[in-house]
Amino acid sequence: MRIRRLSDWLPTTNKEVKLRGWDELDVILFSGDAYVDHPAFGPAVIGRILESYGLRVAIVPQPSVHDNLQDFTKLGTPRLFFGVTAGCMDSMVSNYTASKRRRDKDAYTPNGDKGFRPDYATTVYTKILKEKFPEVPVLIGGIEASLRRVTHYDYWSNKLMPSILETSGADMLVYGMGEQPLREVVELLQKGIPFSSLKTIKQTAVLLEEGEKVPKNKNWQDVEISSHEVCLKNKKAYASNFKVIEQESNKLYARRIFQDVGSKKLMINPPYPTMTEKEIDGSFDLPYTRMPHPKYNKRGAIPAYEMIKFSVNIHRGCFGGCSFCTISAHQGKFIASRSQESVLKEVDELTKMDDFKGYLSDIGGPSANMYQMKGKVQAICDKCVAPSCISPVICSNLDTSHKPLTELYQAVDKHPKIKKSFIGSGIRHDMLVPEFNKNADPKELDAYTEEVMTKHVSGRLKVAPEHTSDPVLKLMRKPSFTYFHKFKERFDKINKRRKLNLQLIPYFISSHPACEPEDMANLAAETKDMGFQLEQVQDFTPTPMTVATVIYYSGYHPYTLKEVKTPKTKKEKLDQHKFFFWYKKENRQWIKDKLTKVGRTDLLQKLLPPDNSWRKNKPGKAKNTFNDAVTFKDKPSRRKNKGFKKKRR
Repeated sequence: MRIRRLSDWLPTTNKEVKLRGWDELDVILFSGDAYVDHPAFGPAVIGRILESYGLRVAIVPQPSVHDNLQDFTKLGTPRLFFGVTAGCMDSMVSNYTASKRRRDKDAYTPNGDKGFRPDYATTVYTKILKEKFPEVPVLIGGIEASLRRVTHYDYWSNKLMPSILETSGADMLVYGMGEQPLREVVELLQKGIPFSSLKTIKQTAVLLEEGEKVPKNKNWQDVEISSHEVCLKNKKAYASNFKVIEQESNKLYARRIFQDVGSKKLMINPPYPTMTEKEIDGSFDLPYTRMPHPKYNKRGAIPAYEMIKFSVNIHRGCFGGCSFCTISAHQGKFIASRSQESVLKEVDELTKMDDFKGYLSDIGGPSANMYQMKGKVQAICDKCVAPSCISPVICSNLDTSHKPLTELYQAVDKHPKIKKSFIGSGIRHDMLVPEFNKNADPKELDAYTEEVMTKHVSGRLKVAPEHTSDPVLKLMRKPSFTYFHKFKERFDKINKRRKLNLQLIPYFISSHPACEPEDMANLAAETKDMGFQLEQVQDFTPTPMTVATVIYYSGYHPYTLKEVKTPKTKKEKLDQHKFFFWYKKENRQWIKDKLTKVGRTDLLQKLLPPDNSWRKNKPGKAKNTFNDAVTFKDKPSRRKNKGFKKKRR
């Protein structure tokens, strides 16, 4: 048993600062999350990164904004700057459901208690700091700042908002993963360059004052997008902006983006290249305690920590580019993978934890099966502007070999203290179908699928076809549902041959842009025919910086500027839900009337045949334990689920 000292964590109080013998701090971080010193928690990563640069860093987790604001002043004035983040989630996503109801729990707070994170936390914290310390620079980052760096639609207030730099008054914004830009910020500050002069650092954004000269960089090309004021008046202009923003965010050689905001000018510098293996290993190999701060010992467990406590993140980024997902907007579409050595080192650390019982809950990432995947010819990737590498087809230049991932799983399982390692992250089933992934070796894909099914699943394998309608799937940047059928065939074949008795759990989204009621009726009929009976469904939630959200607000697709219909009203969303629940007595007459009216008696025959055979042949029951997802009725697994609840995005 390893005995931890209070000084093993970054200090959170003056007492802890003095324990380290410091009389001054270089950087003070403010976070909307409780402080968990773990590589899966962004505020801890930033703190440890800054510490590795030789800085004296403290963190103030979940400062109170309801009293005399002493949490903002108790540690004094930092020598370099304040850092502010809302935490691991956008504060509005954390605080509210898709129906705008305040959530009952906050997963990043001890005991799941709510009320410790204010709405629009980044802006609230920054305004307080600028009021208390007007001369001290404030640098904002994290997913909330990253996804709100430019004019964006805010679903909860139902309006367009300008860059969070404008609303918060912050001096600089770091978007995406912060290790690389922070290194340059610190190096320049340590050389004596004033914070106000840091205008040309990659992967940062700043607001230039009226009349301020635009800093030159001979290596960058510039592009101007419609101003915030134009966007307020013209939804099509707002939509067209997003194509530029998304493409430049995912380019290896991007242009610098400018947008007028009132009398000021927003300047978003190009992103850094994808982190190298050495760089990402360095971030994960920092001296994390991997535990919550001892101050929470008597307050209860932190749900988000308990969920990932015994999991390992093996890569960052996602080349799927799904139109409803924010991963590529924050982490990028190019994959940054850790070395096998770094992963095994972390696994070994996990096995030494006091309450480790031999089970890893996840070896994964944003998508479980993208580890070590990249372009075969880098020069082709250098010129690419496509937002997705696998939609509408898998790029011929993408190496989709699953062999390194299969070998990693096998290396992890060889550790003498590992009884079983689970794959809790979502798997891209489409990449395991040879008819879709035509570049891959079918035998290799089957070997990976069988490895996962036989050794890394406890009862259920979750995948995300998302819909059955090809037009909706095309807009989602997802493949045809045909490939889910083909994957299920392979899944069933392995399941039967190996006598596994596993369940396949697909996820679906309702009320997505371009989705009509008939599409939902067809989804219900097709999944019913496959043996699934839906019990819950995830409703589309418009979050900043996604194609689907731009369509939801503006009514236009940002790449074509063609109109796209989106269900918005409560009635429209409820109608789509009713088709999922075709087996409920209260919905049957409504479904009959609706499908008869639009002449789709074919779907009516499938959902509610006149002989009432659907009553006799209803599938059995099985609960899905995943939050905000679809659940199904099917035959329950007898295996104990040693996996864990995991939020999808």
